[in-house]
Amino acid sequence: MYGNYNNPYSYMPLQRYEVIKVNGEGGANAFQMAPNSSVLLLDEHEPIVYLKTTDGAGYPTITSYSITPYVKQEPEDLYKALDERIKKLEVLINESNHTTARSKRAESSD
Repeated sequence: MYGNYNNPYSYMPLQRYEVIKVNGEGGANAFQMAPNSSVLLLDEHEPIVYLKTTDGAGYPTITSYSITPYVKQEPEDLYKALDERIKKLEVLINESNHTTARSKRAESSD
């Protein structure tokens, strides 16, 4: 009896979730929806996701998005890239300072 107070799921049944798969744009068009709804539909054969929405009258609109696997960039790669950018900026600043010093010397010798 007292164990149920600690479990937030004991008062509600667990809901089942699924990925909706369709066969191409034709499958996305054929997918039936209620008015004022939206859903993501995964193409079974191509790396495409369809966002299908319906307005108040039930008229559907489909937008296609290509998907690619996310490749997480390792922190080492980020540090290397930042280090390279900083070195390039340092070179530019040093060249700019060197050019400015030359022009000041040239002006003072005139």
